[in-house]
Amino acid sequence: MYDNSGHPFQVQLSRELAKQGNEVLHLYSASFQTPKGRLQKDNNEPESLCIKGITLNEEFEKYSYFKRWNQEKQIGKLAVKEIDDYQPNVLIASNVPLDTLQHISKHCQKKNIRIIFWVQDFYGIAIQKILKKKMLLLGDMIGQYYISLEKKILETSNHIVLIADDFRKILSQMRVRNNKFTVIPNWSPIEEICVENKDNAWSRKFSLHDKFCFIYTGTLGLKHNPQLILDLALTFQKNDDVRIVVVSEGIGAEFLIKKKMELRLNNLIILSFQSFDVLPKVMGTADVLISILEKDAGIFSVPSKILTYLCAQRALLVAVPAENLSAKIVSENNCGIVVEPDKSQEFIASAEKLYMDKMMREKMGVNARMYAETHFTIDTISQKFSHIINNL
Repeated sequence: MYDNSGHPFQVQLSRELAKQGNEVLHLYSASFQTPKGRLQKDNNEPESLCIKGITLNEEFEKYSYFKRWNQEKQIGKLAVKEIDDYQPNVLIASNVPLDTLQHISKHCQKKNIRIIFWVQDFYGIAIQKILKKKMLLLGDMIGQYYISLEKKILETSNHIVLIADDFRKILSQMRVRNNKFTVIPNWSPIEEICVENKDNAWSRKFSLHDKFCFIYTGTLGLKHNPQLILDLALTFQKNDDVRIVVVSEGIGAEFLIKKKMELRLNNLIILSFQSFDVLPKVMGTADVLISILEKDAGIFSVPSKILTYLCAQRALLVAVPAENLSAKIVSENNCGIVVEPDKSQEFIASAEKLYMDKMMREKMGVNARMYAETHFTIDTISQKFSHIINNL
């Protein structure tokens, strides 16, 4: 398993596959700046499981296009070395940038290693949308190159795992000639995310135990609009009992730090990523958990943070396109309020509504946890992956 991001549910799957008797190497990029899952082995875990981080000898330049392109190729070469040493029968690739995955795919074809491409995002489409805004024609050309590259890797993969039914349409639009795919929705490791009281060690550490907290935790990158969070802080700046807490790093967090200083927003608190074992307490501190996703990212990305939020038994405020799978889960199961990401006034009005209505928040929180307990059963999910692996 190579999950570049090191996210929680991928490593949970690796653990489960190892328990079933498989020899499993779980690789991730230790240099990539994003929230990580439980990537340390416990003493009681099987020897058949190995978890290993790939590390560059320099800081990963996430927002420098040329530098990132070069570094992702370096990571690909380092990953190939690990794969070559381990000599697996099957490789599952998840959250792997295309320049990294190209190296891995070529190596696996050469060594007759079966590849399962676990599609979390359509990177080519995402790259094209982002670069067209910045470089117009050149950005479109670069995007077309990556769409073609992604199509080639999809077509040469031995099996494709899609995280949403809507992703089938994108495969069709890309004219991918590979019908060996299975839809397995994402989940969150609910066994590792217990429901915490608001008054806990983490909330007391930051004097949040007696405040009403809107909390955002996770990546704030090019697919997210931090202005919505800033608007929220401005709306509640005169409410002494309210705090807007952002647990993130990178370009979005830097924007909010700058605005906090400029506007003297004492109610806006920005913290760096917290370790996964602290995450339940972070989410337990929240009265409302927030997620945002830009409108044009709705088709190719499903925010996994929302699935993690569902485990926390808290109401959600989600600024995500209505057609996105995560938005559908939240709205159809009454786990929170969903608004379109370009509707700032609706976002603020929904936040005020949740702030005023404790009974509504509690009901939504119960619904969220109930959904997670029903759908995030690792035994059932791992059986689906085992079936694919055994067939290969």
